[in-house]
Formats: sequence, C-alpha cells, structure tokens
Amino acid sequence: MAPAARLSQRVLATDTPVMVKMQELFYGMKDAVSLAQGVVYWQPPAQALEKIKGLVSESSISNYGADDGIPELRSALVDKLRRENKLYKSSVMVTAGANQAFVNLVLTLCDAGDSVVMFAPYYFNAYMSFQMTGVTDIMIGPSDLDTLQPDADWLEEALVPKEGKAVPKLVTVVNPGNPSGAYVPEALLQRISGLCKKAGAWLVVDNTYEYFMYKGLKHVCVEGDHIVNIFSFSKAYGMMGWRIGYIAYPSGVEGLGAQLLKVQDNIPICPSIIGQKLALHSLETGPEWVHERVQDLSKNIDIVMEALSPLGKGKVKGGEGSIYLWAELPSNAMDDVPVVYWLAKKHGVLVIPGSASGGPGFIRVSFAGLREEECRLAAARLRKGLEELVRDGMVP
Repeated sequence: MAPAARLSQRVLATDTPVMVKMQELFYGMKDAVSLAQGVVYWQPPAQALEKIKGLVSESSISNYGADDGIPELRSALVDKLRRENKLYKSSVMVTAGANQAFVNLVLTLCDAGDSVVMFAPYYFNAYMSFQMTGVTDIMIGPSDLDTLQPDADWLEEALVPKEGKAVPKLVTVVNPGNPSGAYVPEALLQRISGLCKKAGAWLVVDNTYEYFMYKGLKHVCVEGDHIVNIFSFSKAYGMMGWRIGYIAYPSGVEGLGAQLLKVQDNIPICPSIIGQKLALHSLETGPEWVHERVQDLSKNIDIVMEALSPLGKGKVKGGEGSIYLWAELPSNAMDDVPVVYWLAKKHGVLVIPGSASGGPGFIRVSFAGLREEECRLAAARLRKGLEELVRDGMVP
C-alpha cells in the first residue's frame, strides 16, 4: 500500500500552508527581507512582560487551567467586549490564537458536507480549516472590485433555499480584511448579519485586526444569537508566539458553550497559562498603547504604496484596515506564484501569492512586520523588482 493511501484523505486534499512555503523560501536565502507574514514589529507591553517574570516559578503556571481560560482573563475580556466592542450578551472562551478559535467553531458548528460561504480574497487558513474538517462545499462569493467589500447582493441570492441543496450553514468574514486590507462598514455588516439571521445561518466574524484602522475609520462589531466573534492578542499586543486569542459567543444559545468545551478539551485542553497572564497584564495598558503603535504604521503604508506604484493607477487596494495591501500584477506576469519566487530569488524580498487566497494574479504585501527603516529597504527592493517586471517580465 502506498504511504499516501494510509493518510487522511481530508488532510491530503487540504492546501499546503502558504506561510510554510514562504518560510522555507526565506530561511533558504541570505539577506532576504520579508513583507510576507502577517506580523507586527513590536513586542508586548514592557510592564506586562515585567509582571510575568516573577510568575514563571509558580506551580499554577505549569499546571492545567480552566479549559475556557483563567477566570480573571475571561472576566477582563467580558468587560473589554462591553466597553470597546458594544457586545453585551457574549460569553468568552480563550483559545491558543485566533486560528484555533476558528477551528473550534468549524468543528462545533459544521458537519462534513455542509455548505459554507467565504468571500474572495479569503483568509487562507480559514479555507484550510474547512477543507481539513470535511466541509468541502465552500461557496466563494465575490467582493466589490473597487472596495473589496463582500457582495451582499450575491450573498442574499446564495442564502435562498434551492431544490436539492441546503442553505449554507455558516458565513464568515474578516473585518478588517486579511488579505484585502479593506474593511466592512457597519451598514454592510448589519445587512450581512440580517441575511444570515433570516436564512438560519451562522455568521462568524474574525476581528483579529480590530485596532488596525486608518484614515479615521472605526471598527464595529455586531451581536446576535446567530453571530460568533473572534479576537486575537497576536497583532495588537505583539504576542504572535504566545498564541492567545478568544471567542465571543452568544450567551443566549443554550448548549453552545458546552459543545465548544468538547472541542477545546481535545485540542489544547487549555491555552498556555503564562500566555494568558501576559494577555491579562497587556489589557491593563489599555487600547491607547495599541493605537499609538498602529497609527505609526501609516508611514509604512505610504512607503509600501510608493513601492507598488509601478503597477499603475488603481492596481493597489487596501490601506483602510489590518496590515495588508492587495496588488494586481501586470498583464505580462499574472501567474502570481512564479512572480513571488522570482521577487524573492532575484530581488531578495518576499510577498504572498494571491492565489493562496483565491485571488490569482495578485499579491498580498504586509507592511507591519518591519520598523520604518527596514521597511524602506524592503520597499526599495520591491519597487525595483516590480519596475523590472512591468518593463521586461521575469528576466532570470
């Protein structure tokens, strides 16, 4: 029997993580700079790091904690959700990052064979979460070509019952967007919510980048018995490696918390205790600590936008929220994967191929992982590469 025949067909059919490919490429090169992975350049608040230094030797740090998170962090998060997000009827489960939160929800809300809805360009890890759990009827909705906001008219039609086909079980959006860098305004989010409620579908909103808003725009959340919100400490507080996220689920849905606990107990059991303590103390610094660093990213946005200018007017979207720009490649080089490898190997700069997010012919560029001077270096390489690409194509 061939080795592959003994492996899960679900996992074999799941896309290979694009970030794994990019990391392998990056670590195999010398002097490369990355505008690929979605990270921030800052570390967690210094005062929060200082507070957890003295906790390392405490026995509670090495023991298991409550499956859904240590009580003091969950209490602080409920307060935060009410104060900042206007979510008054939500309970909290702490997870090992937002990705694990999404997997928890797919396993809890969906069955293999269910139909679900995403909008292109979509977050590649969410797509993979559906694939590896057998949720293979993934309907990919369009986004507005100019704003990259989800097409609610298309969704309205997609949620209409049709003979021989079940109504989609779940709809998911990322707000503000990964990989698009666009945001979903309140009126559109409310309309999407209303359509899901009418159809009896769940709406899962990934709010990982809630603090990453620019141009005076404001992030909002919606709440209801059909809505689950996901949040993360990774980007806002520079806690990527600490792996702490959380789910805000409707308190009024009987049994939902208990079913989530079944999944949680079989994946992490509980999130890292030291990570949860760091998250708790990071919250104490207040959202102003995050806002100060996010606003400083406006410089990086301008730097990377200028680097992308060889692609031409109207070819770059985003810059409204999150930490990404979404750029269309020139007509002579629309095969995005070879372009990404060419930019890396010839010009020493990494970006993400858009095809990983259902957007062939585009690239995702992250602008938050480097300080301003490092960003200028990466942007100079990117601009040089794109100028050559537009002018001559992928010259070896």
